[in-house]
Amino acid sequence: MNFNEERQLESTYVMGTYARKPVELVRGRGMRVEDAEGRTYLDFVSGVGAVSLGHCHPALVEAVSAQARKLVHVSNYYYIEHRGEVAHAVSDLLNTCTPENERRPWRSFFANSGAEANECAFKLARLHAKKLAGASAKAAGSDAAAVRAAEAAAPRLIVTLDASFHGRTLATLAATAQPAKQEAFQPLPDGFVRTPLNDVAALEELFVRQGDAICAMVVECVQGESGVHPCTAEFLQTARRLTDQAGALLVCDEIQCGMYRCGTYPFGFQHFGIVPDVVTIAKGIASGFPMGMCAARAETADSFEPGDHGSTFGGSCLAVAAAEATVKALADEDVASNAREVGVYLRTRLASLPQVTEVRGLGLMVAADLDKGFDAFGVVARGLDAGLLLNATGPHTLRFLPPLVCSEADVDALIERLRTLLVAEKGIAH
Repeated sequence: MNFNEERQLESTYVMGTYARKPVELVRGRGMRVEDAEGRTYLDFVSGVGAVSLGHCHPALVEAVSAQARKLVHVSNYYYIEHRGEVAHAVSDLLNTCTPENERRPWRSFFANSGAEANECAFKLARLHAKKLAGASAKAAGSDAAAVRAAEAAAPRLIVTLDASFHGRTLATLAATAQPAKQEAFQPLPDGFVRTPLNDVAALEELFVRQGDAICAMVVECVQGESGVHPCTAEFLQTARRLTDQAGALLVCDEIQCGMYRCGTYPFGFQHFGIVPDVVTIAKGIASGFPMGMCAARAETADSFEPGDHGSTFGGSCLAVAAAEATVKALADEDVASNAREVGVYLRTRLASLPQVTEVRGLGLMVAADLDKGFDAFGVVARGLDAGLLLNATGPHTLRFLPPLVCSEADVDALIERLRTLLVAEKGIAH
């Protein structure tokens, strides 16, 4: 079947929730993908930051192929080979910056996506607050009715940040503080309140007014969908202090900025001198295979009991195989150093373009703002003819999320082609 036939089938039978680019990608290796017509592209999107090892990494291909020959799915009613090893490895990664004598296990719930991981975190936060309230009432000698009343009155408010993005389900959309994405789906679940990014005074004032009602605060240490905006260390450390004082949980959404995307450390929060109570993970954890995790400290995770949460496919045989191979390869190939070093090089080269007004990011999570005369979406569209897969998060903002195996030579090729695109956009000579 040719591309035009495939395109017609999708237009007839697939919901139109995406404005897809006019290209069908059929194979790839490392930084490069090929379309149905045989054209090759440098991929600076990597499945929206998911293909952390690059396309068709041999270790991932072998792990998934071998597992598919053995067993594909059995459900969470049973133990699954290597799932404990993956959870252990992720726990160790989460403890990377914790002094050895203070390290404690993190316990994980396995999901299929980032939105599901965040849904798990929200449920856990509210259940944890309810159980703490009940335990406190019991300790004070309250009778059963008073304990139930204390549980019913437990904090349930979750603080999120302006311009955040946490998913497309109703609850994660309610947490996503972007009115333009929310309006069509009202009424959304309540229990969320927003505060400005990096405004310490506003955050402190919010906790003064509503701290008794807050059960959790969820942050992306580097906001991705809004155009790669990092939190400041002061803001995140204030969030940690205020949640501690309120007896609330601090949840770090590491779906886009985690798994070495920011370079140096496995997770974004580790760049800012904080340790959260709950971390949500997806995208790069299985290098493109559907996989999500919600990890929590044991004292928080223990609020869940059998039946409180579940997933048919979460942590399935294939997903675990993909995650185990990915986590091992990410460590063996020292992608943290590569993401840090090539990320610096990418930001430096982007900043050298005269059409670029600002560059932001950490590691290989980077955005470049273009002069107001440029249409970033138009640059993305024309980038296909230049052999580039690009992404825009706004009218003047390009976002770069290449595989973590991206090299300086790949960056040089990007800059050369992007420079030509931008000059053509303006209709001026070199």
